[in-house]
Amino acid sequence: MTDDLAERGREGLKRILAEQPFLAGLDAPHLELLHGCASNVRFETGAFLLREGEPANAFYLLREGRVALEIHAPGGPPVVFQTLGPGEVVGVSWLVPPYRWSYDARALEPVRAVGLDAACLRRKCDADHHLGYAMMTRFVPLLVGRLQATRMQILDVYGHHG
Repeated sequence: MTDDLAERGREGLKRILAEQPFLAGLDAPHLELLHGCASNVRFETGAFLLREGEPANAFYLLREGRVALEIHAPGGPPVVFQTLGPGEVVGVSWLVPPYRWSYDARALEPVRAVGLDAACLRRKCDADHHLGYAMMTRFVPLLVGRLQATRMQILDVYGHHG
């Protein structure tokens, strides 16, 4: 790729980041910091974006396609507790030690996303606490939402007694 094409690709990635609903309201300097950790990624149908127990080394802003979040059920097939699509985020464990995935995420169809390198972003959040706060205010609601989705799936699978 020529330098000109590479530069246009990087500029395109800046625009893509700025258009992500999850990052709405993030100021230009912080978008620039995120841009330094970002890359365009693709996953084919059936590919895993992340696997339970593996290092949480990235998260993904979905642009196209759908992803199933799955937990392993003892003695049975994986249980899908949430399905995500364009404009949503895959991967929240990158933010919380010990930085390991607590579920699988599998592409249900071809997926295009922006991948953000977790170690890179953690370093930038440590250096710029305003960026860290901006990321936390975006990720905490996701964590709570995933917990609620898991809770509802457990109630659905096991029924509620009371």
